[in-house]
Amino acid sequence: MLPAPNRLRARSDFTSAVRSSGGFRVGSPLLVVHATSTDSRAGQPPRVGFVVSRAVGGAVVRNRTKRRLRALVAERLESLPLGMDVVIRANPPAGAATYGELQEALNPLLEKAIGRAGGRA
Repeated sequence: MLPAPNRLRARSDFTSAVRSSGGFRVGSPLLVVHATSTDSRAGQPPRVGFVVSRAVGGAVVRNRTKRRLRALVAERLESLPLGMDVVIRANPPAGAATYGELQEALNPLLEKAIGRAGGRA
């Protein structure tokens, strides 16, 4: 579980991170990573949210996918820049992916999205 200050919770926060004109999106067949950084959040802890739709699979598969993604992000939380909002969306093939496959897909996407949004991972 991610610490409370590092979680995106409100729908408006997810929407602003995904649809922000100053944000960046990069993707792969397994995942899509949205990253945005705004002046209003400068100096605040990075926040991360996850979107895993029914297209990924049933409840068990979706929850397993979210747990795996949370664990991967928790390992990298200290390297995320302050003020950054990140939304990680799982594509349908992510439900069948192993932890290692998700890790291989997430690491370069996270670095690329954060680099484009003005931070360093």
